[in-house]
Amino acid sequence: MTNDAISTDITSTDKITGADLISWGHRPGRSFPDLLRMAETAQAQGLTPIAIRSMLDAELPPPPPPALPLQSGLHFHSNITAEDADEVKNVADVTETMRVLMQTPTIVAGAIMPDACPAGPLGTIPVGGVVAARNAIHPGMHSADICCSVMISDMGMADPAKVLDAATAVTHFGPGGRDNGQRFSVSLDLLDAFRANPFLNSAKMLQVAQSHMGTQGDGNHFLFVGRSRKTGRTAIVTHHGSRGPGAMLYRAGMEVAENYRRILSPATLKQNAWIPADSEDGRAYWDALQLIRRWTKANHNALHQAVVEKARFTLSDRFWNEHNFVFERGGLYYHGKGATPAWGGYAADANGLTLIPLNMAEPVLIVKGSDAPHALGFSPHGAGRNFSRTEHKRRMGGMTAEAMLKAETNGLDIRFHAGGIDPSELPSSYKRADAVVRQIKDYGLAEIEDYIDPYGCLMAGDVAPFWRTGKRTRR
Repeated sequence: MTNDAISTDITSTDKITGADLISWGHRPGRSFPDLLRMAETAQAQGLTPIAIRSMLDAELPPPPPPALPLQSGLHFHSNITAEDADEVKNVADVTETMRVLMQTPTIVAGAIMPDACPAGPLGTIPVGGVVAARNAIHPGMHSADICCSVMISDMGMADPAKVLDAATAVTHFGPGGRDNGQRFSVSLDLLDAFRANPFLNSAKMLQVAQSHMGTQGDGNHFLFVGRSRKTGRTAIVTHHGSRGPGAMLYRAGMEVAENYRRILSPATLKQNAWIPADSEDGRAYWDALQLIRRWTKANHNALHQAVVEKARFTLSDRFWNEHNFVFERGGLYYHGKGATPAWGGYAADANGLTLIPLNMAEPVLIVKGSDAPHALGFSPHGAGRNFSRTEHKRRMGGMTAEAMLKAETNGLDIRFHAGGIDPSELPSSYKRADAVVRQIKDYGLAEIEDYIDPYGCLMAGDVAPFWRTGKRTRR
């Protein structure tokens, strides 16, 4: 549209709208409301549409770069061996989804771990997948469970039964957050930091950040109690992510990334959309990720400290590590989906050791990462699956969940917070732990420093969904 055309399409009395701004070349974004207010103010002062357009020309974004094409033939490292028929199919599926994923224009390197398994439609980064991207943060590659992580606390020579009892009394599994009167506090500094970030500053986000503190969610999240094979000391290990705050940030990030995808690379799959790291949005999103990491660590800490205080245990040591996150290294952005950074100093609070849980009947590994180039500096995050939860339940046949639990956990104290046993979390639903441990060693991904042998654990458990029962079930 030319300036002459404006004089006939918009009269001095017509209100200038967002559609007019778009027709003048402005793109919807964070600055769009300000531009519209400027136009409205100028119009109220008597400026003509032609003059207003000329005034706003200074705010026009640069022309978009040519759309980036998909890549082809980019190699990725495979650190996984198929040892039975299920694993052969799993590895084939993971390989194919990685092949499509590696076509994403920003990616420069990729790798899969021994625990790899598909996590969505073809081209979605698998669990146990790692990619390095240039100047790009891909929200879909850390998924909604941002900063899913594990934390361990050394409880000295405490009785593991008492530790598990105390943990059962203070933790919270299931959907939603804690009710008023049962909530854990969130530091005012952290809440203020949320308010200062455009991705996190909303009333809903702040409410969820407070109500979800001290909660663990559903699925494979757990609270594990065991003893160090090296020292005999009791330890607790928690596994969960950023809960509601992380899920909300993920949704907002995917929305912004999709806006960029349409301009930068329409051929890229929607789940692999990215936010340019050097953009205003990219910097704000990166900062938001770090705040969500702080919140998640505080969430683990809150539960561990509550267990300590409940039974008056003595705490000796505590550390943690994340396995669903984005890490910056050497100017690249490493996206680990169910993969654990295995290089020294990957974060300011890293101590050189990381945790790899396997399943409820097997030890939690304490490992020292080897920073293997063929793994892009990562190690596995756990045991992974060779087939879906639904397929596992189908294979149970007529065997009850109670019988399977008894057969597979060998007298361990396994508790389900909701009451019902979730068979899709039993050991047989996961890859064989011995195979994962063997492949960690065979591929040189980490050195095992200690084993936390299981005493018992607490899982979310299985309940009928509220839309089936007609009411929400408290856990």
